[in-house]
Amino acid sequence: MLVVGAGQMGGGIAQVLAASGRRVLLHDAAPGAVEQGVATMRKSLEKLAARGAPHDPDEVLGRVEPVDDLAEADLLVEAVVEDAEVKQEIFRRADAVLPPEAVLASNTSSIPIASLADVTSRPERVIGMHFFNPVPVMTLVEVVRAPGTSDETVREIVELSHELGKTPAEANDLPGFVSNRILMPFLNEAAYALQDGVAEAEAIDTIARLGFNHPMGPLALADLIGLDTCVSIMEVLRDGLGDPKYDPCPLLREHVAAGRLGRKAGRGFYDYA
Repeated sequence: MLVVGAGQMGGGIAQVLAASGRRVLLHDAAPGAVEQGVATMRKSLEKLAARGAPHDPDEVLGRVEPVDDLAEADLLVEAVVEDAEVKQEIFRRADAVLPPEAVLASNTSSIPIASLADVTSRPERVIGMHFFNPVPVMTLVEVVRAPGTSDETVREIVELSHELGKTPAEANDLPGFVSNRILMPFLNEAAYALQDGVAEAEAIDTIARLGFNHPMGPLALADLIGLDTCVSIMEVLRDGLGDPKYDPCPLLREHVAAGRLGRKAGRGFYDYA
């Protein structure tokens, strides 16, 4: 199996696949990204092992092979930046490199799967396989069927999800699918509440956690996802649905413009330094 993208999501996906006993090829075009991804995987595996997980970190990582470019595999899981053109180029290249029967899956959280299928010669083998962060812990996989996706491809990805210990839920290929169609307006409205002075960030998150029984407040969750990613997804929703209610909150844009992207940057709605 080939995972493209060794960041937070791609590394987590590679870890889960390798922990299931599968050999994983891991590629990322950014210099040093694969090495950093493997180091992050090791920390995650060691933490899980300390909590009693049955997987030996060395054994799992021994099934992860860094590769310099796309390579033949029976499944591609793409997990790069939420940029349609970048993803389309990967799918275009993967269509030429991977065997005709291979499934090309995207971990995108908002970009239409049909737009990725359209650049390939195998639209029936293209599907969304949207994992949730942190991948080794979260059990949901949103399985997104494009108009051309075959029933067989859906069955294969649903079966694989179960084998990985995940719970698959099927969604159709509409902007934001199910998860972000619901989640992003919630996070966006929390940003508006902060911007409008309804309450401080800590109070907004406390009210959401305790009042809605959520494990994490919306502003902390936005920081975890990445504020730039939140803005990108909101723009996909706005443009895809043609509704200005999905326009990103100005405060979100302000944070992104200033480089305050959340946890990965050390600062977002909260300071992580």
